Amino acid sequence: AALSSGKLGGAALDVFTEEPLPEASPLWEAPNLLLTPHVASLTDDLYSRVTALFSENLLRYLSGRELLNQVRPGQGY
Repeated sequence: AALSSGKLGGAALDVFTEEPLPEASPLWEAPNLLLTPHVASLTDDLYSRVTALFSENLLRYLSGRELLNQVRPGQGY
């Protein structure tokens, strides 16, 4: 609605409640909207970043410290 009304000038969406995005979704026809198939995080340095985060969290776990990027149900990050 925000895109259609002009309140929002544009958007890019990569993750949806239901995936793949249903064919009947009005998002397919929304103006000024870029849709990607849940691949926006695929960058040239993705694997080095993921490996670094995993390594850091492994060290934190082994030393009893809080992990990075935890998702807590009902609380978010």
